[in-house]
Amino acid sequence: MGAAIRAAKSGLKRGEVPIGAVIVYEDRVVARGYNRRAEKQLASAHAEMMAIDAACRKFGSWRLPEGCELYVTLEPCPMCMGAALNARVDRLYFGAYEQKGRSMTKALAEANLLNHRTEVQGGVSEEECSALLTGFFSGLRERQKAAKAAAKNSGNNLSDGAQTLD
Repeated sequence: MGAAIRAAKSGLKRGEVPIGAVIVYEDRVVARGYNRRAEKQLASAHAEMMAIDAACRKFGSWRLPEGCELYVTLEPCPMCMGAALNARVDRLYFGAYEQKGRSMTKALAEANLLNHRTEVQGGVSEEECSALLTGFFSGLRERQKAAKAAAKNSGNNLSDGAQTLD
């Protein structure tokens, strides 16, 4: 999970929501990804998708070799879980739980929609993964609040030379 957390921090440095993912095969990280939705302006540019795509390119196949594991700092959304199942990821470990209940991770893993099953374990390094996200969104809210206050104050100040009529 440490490598996924480092990937999340790489995204954070670029102003992205700090979510990171890695694919591990035979105890080695073979692919990394971090959230890149803002940079690429693509709804599908999630950390998991970046890592899965990189692993598929590395192995030259959409079907990853048996034994591949996906580590991700946040519980995957349905799109990313579907990609993990489709790529035949054997085990998925995630850190922070999706608090808004939109993930369906376990339900999708157990649905047996494909002829492949992915084992899922959540809460790995949960505190550290959650802290990254909480810190990001707290900072974002503070910046938005400050920008709103600055805009309001600049509208109340007539420092641009305008005069009021009494």
